[in-house]
Amino acid sequence: MRLLIVLCLALLCSPAHARDFAIDHLEPASWWVGMKHDRVELMVHGRGISELTPRLSHPGVSIAGVEKGENPNYLFVTLAIAPDAKPAAFDIEFYDGTKRVLRHPWRVDAREAGSAQRRGFDASDAIYLVTPDRFANADPRNDSAPDMSEAAYRASSNGRHGGDIAGIRRHLDYIAGLGFTQLWPTPLLENNQPGYSYHGYAITDLYRTDPRMGSNEDYRALSKEARARDIGLIMDVVLNHIGSKHWWMTDPPAPDWFNHPGNYVETNHRRTTVQDPHAAPADRALFTDGWFVTAMPDLNQRNPHLARYLIQNTLWWIEYAGLSGIREDTFGYADTDFLSAWAKAVLDEYPDFAMVGEEWSPNPAIVAHWQRGKTNPDGHVPYMPSMMDFPLHIALRTALTQPEGWDYGFVGLYEMLANDFLYPDAGRLVVFAENHDTPRALAHFDGDIRLWKMAMAYIATVRGTPQFYYGSEVLLRGPKERNDGLLRADMPGGWAGDAADAFTARGLTPEQRDAQDFVRALFNWRKRTPVLHGGKLQHFAPQDGVYVYFRYDGTPDKSGKMVMVALNKNAETTSLQLDRFADFIGTGTQARDALTGKLVTLGERLTLPGKSATLLEIK
Repeated sequence: MRLLIVLCLALLCSPAHARDFAIDHLEPASWWVGMKHDRVELMVHGRGISELTPRLSHPGVSIAGVEKGENPNYLFVTLAIAPDAKPAAFDIEFYDGTKRVLRHPWRVDAREAGSAQRRGFDASDAIYLVTPDRFANADPRNDSAPDMSEAAYRASSNGRHGGDIAGIRRHLDYIAGLGFTQLWPTPLLENNQPGYSYHGYAITDLYRTDPRMGSNEDYRALSKEARARDIGLIMDVVLNHIGSKHWWMTDPPAPDWFNHPGNYVETNHRRTTVQDPHAAPADRALFTDGWFVTAMPDLNQRNPHLARYLIQNTLWWIEYAGLSGIREDTFGYADTDFLSAWAKAVLDEYPDFAMVGEEWSPNPAIVAHWQRGKTNPDGHVPYMPSMMDFPLHIALRTALTQPEGWDYGFVGLYEMLANDFLYPDAGRLVVFAENHDTPRALAHFDGDIRLWKMAMAYIATVRGTPQFYYGSEVLLRGPKERNDGLLRADMPGGWAGDAADAFTARGLTPEQRDAQDFVRALFNWRKRTPVLHGGKLQHFAPQDGVYVYFRYDGTPDKSGKMVMVALNKNAETTSLQLDRFADFIGTGTQARDALTGKLVTLGERLTLPGKSATLLEIK
């Protein structure tokens, strides 16, 4: 009996006990020498990990702090990375007393030359937005993955169709040929959800590319190959929520890691409560802390470890993938103070970087609240350089479908643009006629291609950075009422055996070819016309279904470059009296049609075809 007791005690104290410890996650797995953010907090997750003490030995890298999580399966380890640290891989070791029981690889890398000075997108760019699962399938072998819950099922509009990073890489020349200089894919990170995972916004691993899309290395290769074609890569970042099957859900780092943990409470979507001085605090809290949907648990960015995790995750992807910009999803739903801290951290590291936030409001005062430079009565200091211009988007679609009247039709678009005085920098806004969350413009216009062309011409010539949604160049339409799976339709030619191919124009109808040629001519002209990037804008009150504005350098009477845009919503040909525009043009003024190159001598009147956008370069 005494021998048995001795043996049991020996087993408890023996190295076998160390096998109870494990590291399941250590994030981030690397960092870079020479970054301003040189103190990196590692999240270490594994069974009983908080009982252990981390140690490392590497020149220029030291442990600056260790904090146990409220959950004993977490340890937060802060590393200090000196400017002269040696780029290399090494191990972080974990000790139980004096005994090393675990080791985990980590690395510091050298930054690419000029990384901190990278240029983001601006008004000289044009953005091509794709839903990757629906754009092109170049590698059918990864359509389904053994460790992913949802397999490919192209027959369902809400299923996974197999589009991947390889498909985007294959068609970069096509995107560049259309005149686009920035690529925005909706999220490419892992969405290991049981269903409806194709859209990418229910992320289950913030450091891993979804294997049905490719690998992290494929993501980085996409960025490199895009840059070789003068196309920047914009990452779709989600700070507000994660997917319900994220590994945090089964073992959360802290009780306050989520808002309303274990108890689904839906957001009220009342985005005005953030700025409203009369808003009930409960309504404001429900907006920011409520869950977006049941599959997307709401993150509590007031937890300092989570805030650091999200900031570092963004910085890691910018540096790792060589990004040129970020589109931040559901902006405003996250904690207000955190949003400022996050954006400031990014811009401190990359001063010329570009970011745009999604605030889906028709009210320009609400959108302007979030733009960098805005002085807000509530004291909130924003750092987001750009916002998606939802107010102008809504006004454009409404203006082109409403009949003309004293206070509706084109005047709504005219007066919405007049609200630019609310923005610190309206020229930084991203303008669009449609995106992955709205019915396509062609459906909104009931298939009227002429109205669709007017909308595309408007976003290409108004102030700001235009964003275009894939497939519209070949008249993908979808339903008029919102149906996400159908509006995010497959790009023709993206799958073997498709009857038509947008990338080669094989099998396209004459109308599709004409639309594609129009988009190609429009955005390539915009690309080579600097006055559309930074020139001033002066518009004239709409009259009789015609809306006219000018983009120009300098002053109207001494302009080196000038573009005249005349939008005619009337079904019939309209004769436009030109004397209203005498500050810009006069009888005998020479002009050139921007898209056809045809020379035009302006007289007293200008003939505008029905439902058309006339684009003239003024000499």
